[in-house]
Amino acid sequence: MASTLMFQGTASHVGKTTLVAGMCRLLANMGYRVAPFKAQNMSLNSYVTTDGFEIARAQALQAFAAGVPPSVDMNPILLKPKGKGVSQIVLRGKPYMDVKAGSYYDEFALGLGLRVVRESLESLLERFEVVIIEGAGSAAEPNLYDRDIANMRVAKIAGSPVLLVADIDLGGAFASLLGTLDILRAEDRALVKGFIINKFRGELSLLEPALKFLRETTGKRVVGVIPHLGDIRLPSEDSVSIANINPSGRVDVAVIRLSSISNFTDVESFALNPNVKVRYVASVEDLGRPHIVVIPGSKNTVADTEWLRRTRLFDALRAYADSGVGWIVGICGGYEILGKRIVDPYGIEGDAPGEYKALGLLDVVTVFRKYEKTTRLVEFKFEGESPDIVKGLEGARFEGYEIRMGEVVLGGGALPLLKARPKGRVDAPWEVAGAWSNTYKVLGTSVHGFFDNPPLVARILRALGRGTRRVTSLRAEDVWDSELNRVAETIRVNMDLKYVFRLMGLRRPTRTVAI
Repeated sequence: MASTLMFQGTASHVGKTTLVAGMCRLLANMGYRVAPFKAQNMSLNSYVTTDGFEIARAQALQAFAAGVPPSVDMNPILLKPKGKGVSQIVLRGKPYMDVKAGSYYDEFALGLGLRVVRESLESLLERFEVVIIEGAGSAAEPNLYDRDIANMRVAKIAGSPVLLVADIDLGGAFASLLGTLDILRAEDRALVKGFIINKFRGELSLLEPALKFLRETTGKRVVGVIPHLGDIRLPSEDSVSIANINPSGRVDVAVIRLSSISNFTDVESFALNPNVKVRYVASVEDLGRPHIVVIPGSKNTVADTEWLRRTRLFDALRAYADSGVGWIVGICGGYEILGKRIVDPYGIEGDAPGEYKALGLLDVVTVFRKYEKTTRLVEFKFEGESPDIVKGLEGARFEGYEIRMGEVVLGGGALPLLKARPKGRVDAPWEVAGAWSNTYKVLGTSVHGFFDNPPLVARILRALGRGTRRVTSLRAEDVWDSELNRVAETIRVNMDLKYVFRLMGLRRPTRTVAI
């Protein structure tokens, strides 16, 4: 059975995800076979495993840190908010049902939900030497405590020691730690073996009196004071962390901040080039005259099309296309929004069955025929006539992934942009997975990871007259590797690993890896 360690938080966004990723990388570098686990994640940034299952992007990143392929067991329950209190449950990588929060906890969590969590966790515990577990949100929400299947129940199943994490940069870290302990039941409080003060700025000596107070008050030690690492160039977990990137970049990319924005990590990869300025736009006043407008993924294309109308961005985007100033690129849901209509006869995407007018900048129609989702890694290629922005890439192979429920049908006025097939399936037929307009500077594709391909980004920048030779070397994986090693080294230096490893009962790794 694997050794375990669980990071729980006093709140959301205290840094649990990054700490788990850093610990996975640290242990992997030491030679351990390690895996991450998060029972339940609420996020609209997701990824596809090699066997076609959808999990949270954060757990895919943690698997990357551990040097192992992402597995659906690492995130058995993914909740994807659709708006109006409704979320889609992705259960073991496939869409299960749409529910309101009350129904989730009353009818799902402690039954099927907990059973699947237990099965996935036990599978990882059997297959790996170490499992690093991430809790969800706050460890001690009084209204959810008895129905929570992502925190203390998981620690008990795994028999795992818990480290409680607080973000001191937000303020109130010590009150949060004490308050969380106070709410926890005695049996759960006993599982907490130490505290992590995360995102610290300043002189440690000035913090010492507070650390001493915490030890004396609780009888539990502070296991680490982790310094603030500044801007970490790792994929964002969800829309709370959205921020403009590279404000001095010469290429102006305006990303429409849809109300149900999803998988906007596509654009973060684009912005790994320091010459690319990425800014998120939610109003007509902020749109300006960018070189490229990106309409990213959406968990609810019907609601987001209506949001564009309410914010007047609907007409502004049409005017931008008419002006020919720059390009509009739609990814997945953004591709569907660029089309003429969204047809939803069963109310899968919208609140009710219906047919909805979209931007009309591409002659495509999206149809939601059934409650099923295409989730697959793909390779894609540009074939035939191509728009100037990607011209010259015909024949080259690129990689990405699809996560979609609708089927996009091209009309006579749309030109095929690219074709895709399942990655590694050389016997599979190539299928059209994107379109472009010969009237407007507009293109769209169902393929996420479009901008994760450096030669493609380099071609786009050259087409805009703002390319650099450096861009072709900027692979997202290289950047993530560097950043994860930085996080791992920060943990090694600032955490009491001797105590932590003793808590975990960690044995020597079964293999050695040069560090």
